[in-house]
Amino acid sequence: MSESTGLSDLKIFSPRSPLASEAAAVQSGALHAIIRGLEGNRPVRRRMTDMLSVVLALSTRTRRMVLPTVSIDLDVFDPQGQRALRLYLPRED
Repeated sequence: MSESTGLSDLKIFSPRSPLASEAAAVQSGALHAIIRGLEGNRPVRRRMTDMLSVVLALSTRTRRMVLPTVSIDLDVFDPQGQRALRLYLPRED
């Protein structure tokens, strides 16, 4: 398709969307319909497995908060026996 054909097609293009209407009432109605669709005012149906996973996640988080924190000291040695790396991950109190 040549460029002039595309431009001539664009010249005779007429939008069919109610949002492109010149009547303000039609535009307003179309916007309200879009908003109603985005609001999600319908109740969300939750399955039993979804609720169980939420309960398990909360109990796991609670259990981790109760457990004592862990500190890690890591020593890495090279093949000659020399210390290559020493890493301390201190406890945060």
